[in-house]
Amino acid sequence: MKLRLWQVGLLLALVAFWYTMTTPGLLPNFMFENDQQAAFFFGQPLKVATRIWAWFIGDADIYRHLAVTLVETLLAFGIGAVLGLGCGLWLALAPLASAILEPYVKALNSMPRIILAPIFAVWFGLGIGSKVALGVTLVFFIVFFNVYQGVKEVSPVVLANARMLGASQRQLLRHVYLPSATSWVFSSLHTSVGLAFVGAVVGEYLGSSQGVGYLILQAEGTFDINTVMAGIVVLTGFALLLDAGVGRIEKRLMKWQPKSGETEKL
Repeated sequence: MKLRLWQVGLLLALVAFWYTMTTPGLLPNFMFENDQQAAFFFGQPLKVATRIWAWFIGDADIYRHLAVTLVETLLAFGIGAVLGLGCGLWLALAPLASAILEPYVKALNSMPRIILAPIFAVWFGLGIGSKVALGVTLVFFIVFFNVYQGVKEVSPVVLANARMLGASQRQLLRHVYLPSATSWVFSSLHTSVGLAFVGAVVGEYLGSSQGVGYLILQAEGTFDINTVMAGIVVLTGFALLLDAGVGRIEKRLMKWQPKSGETEKL
């Protein structure tokens, strides 16, 4: 409970600082020539809150755009995670294939994947497909490398004991490799949620007529910093909700893992 109070207190302090620095006349600001410039560059929290209220309650015109962005994000997140999990398990359990494909995987991972967005727009058009494809490339490698490393970290002693007990390759996969990689998988999924949003929004920037990224782009074109900040807040909030959903699934599937306090007692 105290931790939550500290977290809420820090958030309120940051908002109060933002409000103080961007409200004309409250404090002298030595970074800008006049009081209006700080508000122009950083927006004002009350106007940002007003814009969010109008989006969801007043005009209620954001739901169509938000639904598009969420569908793109969830598809990119799901497809990228499944492909990363499957390929990570395969290459971790197939040393020859791993050795052959290693330089190609590293080359693809080192590529700045944002530059693929225009190519995907040509291949898949300006609809959902190009946004999902970009998001998949961002999510895939995070999950892939974590799963690959998680399988490689399996204790040789545990593997030897399981084989001595007559475990088949399928049983090893189910009872040894997957449990070992599970914590690595969920660690990567927490990071991948934000990247899936990045893929969707960047794709909407390059060409779209709907989506939260489209709203932010339109606001940038008119130098409406308050709407831009409102879009960022909305996207951040929904990213945190998705991350919380991943956390709840993680708690359900990781009940077998002892908590830090329990391991210290042991």
